[in-house]
Amino acid sequence: MTSKKIKIYTNCIAVKGSKNAIICDLQRHTFENISVDLYNFINNYDSIDIVTITKIEGKKKAKKYIKFLIDHDFAFLTSNPKNFPKLDVSFNYPFEVSNASITVNKNTPIDKVLNELENLNCKFLEFIVEENVLEIISYINNYIEKEQMILSSIGFVIKYEKGVTKEKLSILLKKFPRLIYIITMNYIENDFIPPIRPNNTGYLIFSNTLFFSEKSCGVVCSGYFASNIKLFTEAIKHNSCLHKKISIDKDGNIKNCSAMSQSFGNIYTTTLEQALNQKDFKKYWNLTKDNIEVCKDCEFRYICTDCRAYTEQNHMNEDGLDISKPLKCGYNPYSGEWKEWSTNPLKQKAIQSYGLHELM
Repeated sequence: MTSKKIKIYTNCIAVKGSKNAIICDLQRHTFENISVDLYNFINNYDSIDIVTITKIEGKKKAKKYIKFLIDHDFAFLTSNPKNFPKLDVSFNYPFEVSNASITVNKNTPIDKVLNELENLNCKFLEFIVEENVLEIISYINNYIEKEQMILSSIGFVIKYEKGVTKEKLSILLKKFPRLIYIITMNYIENDFIPPIRPNNTGYLIFSNTLFFSEKSCGVVCSGYFASNIKLFTEAIKHNSCLHKKISIDKDGNIKNCSAMSQSFGNIYTTTLEQALNQKDFKKYWNLTKDNIEVCKDCEFRYICTDCRAYTEQNHMNEDGLDISKPLKCGYNPYSGEWKEWSTNPLKQKAIQSYGLHELM
């Protein structure tokens, strides 16, 4: 046993912050908080034999950390660690747009939007719908099925209205295999109906919070962290929110994100491809968390979705990009503490600037 070497599973990657660290299990979609000391242990002794580790760190510490890593299924013992190469963390997506967010109203040219997204080879869509929700969900999914589109994952955020029952929404999930989720806001209670498919798709979420507002975007909390290989690898090289994303707001304005102020045309007069090719549309696409103030020192930076729509407005880089910490994040990586972001006195000027004080 002592001649064996400890090997960290290739899907388990440790990330260091200023005060703390985490291990991301990209296969199980989980993460574990760890100390910086354990992070250093992992980095120093991956593929090293137990005898050597024990001589350097002492029996007690070596046994404690090795047991922790094996018990949590982050590592295993082997005589041939070279047989287990590190995970390739490069991010590759062959098409220019991967996901889109569309706010739908009675005038939205749905067919035009869907066909233009199909031409861009966009596969992941989220629709925000305030009225006639059952009819619109059915229409969009029927159109996509009829035209045999490449669009493969479709989600809806809807406002609750009379006649929208859990039973009716469940029927839609069963009918349309590309329908991944439906989130119902303004509901009387919070509820979650588990996925109906083996791949964990086809679920319902009911929330008693107010219906989606563009000003509600950008909240950072641990419940929104996603430890998966797509987000992790994309966040290393690109912006975890805006990269390969296109949005249409409630007025038909085409933006990188509907909560951002800059528009690149209107869907009634501009094609999505025309908007995408305009100067500055992609200016934030490659701004990573490693280049954003405070975030660059946070252990959660590769599993956290960034926000450039609402920031603390206190740092700009030489290219004129806002590299400030997201306004709606209450985590301090230097102390390892979470606090309510909206009451932070240092954020009040930005809160007033965005007009968010009305929502507090």
